Amino acid sequence: MLVEKNVPLQSSNTFGINAKALHLVRVKSEADIAAVMQDPALQAAPKFVLGGGSNIVLTGDVKPLVLKVEIMGKRLVQETVKAWIVEAGAGEDWHELVAWTLQNGYPGLENLALIPGTVGASPVQNIGAYGVELQDRFESLDAVDLTTGKTFTLIAAQCAFGYRDSVFKHASKPGEASGAQALGLKDKALITRVRFLLPKAWKPVLGYADIDKKRLQRKVDVPDALQIYEWVCEIRRAKLPDWKVIGNAGSFFKNPTVSPEQCEDIIQRDPKIVHYQLADGSVKLAAGWLIDACGWKGKSIGNAGVYDKQALVLVNRGGSANPVTGGEVMTLAKAIQTSVYERFGLRLEPEPVVV
Repeated sequence: MLVEKNVPLQSSNTFGINAKALHLVRVKSEADIAAVMQDPALQAAPKFVLGGGSNIVLTGDVKPLVLKVEIMGKRLVQETVKAWIVEAGAGEDWHELVAWTLQNGYPGLENLALIPGTVGASPVQNIGAYGVELQDRFESLDAVDLTTGKTFTLIAAQCAFGYRDSVFKHASKPGEASGAQALGLKDKALITRVRFLLPKAWKPVLGYADIDKKRLQRKVDVPDALQIYEWVCEIRRAKLPDWKVIGNAGSFFKNPTVSPEQCEDIIQRDPKIVHYQLADGSVKLAAGWLIDACGWKGKSIGNAGVYDKQALVLVNRGGSANPVTGGEVMTLAKAIQTSVYERFGLRLEPEPVVV
């Protein structure tokens, strides 16, 4: 195990923010975590788990010990009559895993194509797109308790999945047990491997306007998994910037959920608002539409800007030579939140973790 000092993180976060880790350990296997936990000084140090850096805003140098997750590997764990169970190391690129499952004949993740980040981060955020969320395909995960060094396994019910939410985003309350028994695992666990249950009775998940538009254009009544994968890639590339070209953290705000009465009140004032009825009767509003309606698309504060093709995405307009700062990103985010609240009475919640 090597502890690196003053490690530049500009290439390790998709916003391209220039910051550094004061101390960093690359976790390539469970043995590396064990070595950290066996070192008295490192075991006691505050820790920050870093995957692909696709969902963070760095507001300065990272003082806690950075555990850079680089555990690799993809395999079919089990095949039953009803499903395939696939496992991937937490350091694997998410999109590459999606492509690999399809290449090997295991459909089910195609709607989640081109989401940036690593496999280990996917259950933390409960990533989702075009009608599918990670929890719909999740089987279990392995993790290490960063307090005790013990390994544990969680099934879906123990992960407390919600909309872009999980047990890994909440801190436990004083007096609660550690590890898998805790109600909150924020900053207390490092995910090492994730398993996905992909049903053999596969059905296409349709119903989103962009996908339906592709289906009609291609004159396909019932698309297969590979077709949906290709359509999702085309849609995302047309709407969202490639973080390798224009730094960004993907969708910056969660889509707010309101009651039918609240939605109707907004529709009376803004009939064109984009909204989706949910199974529980509530209504999800498109945060990007709300931001665009407030006039933010294409606008900037310093080197932080709102993407001109999708108002839900904040971007690094300074490039790698003069990169945006975390402070500029958060100043822009707070200004957008104020505008949306003043016009619609809704508080937008950021998706990225602010460090």
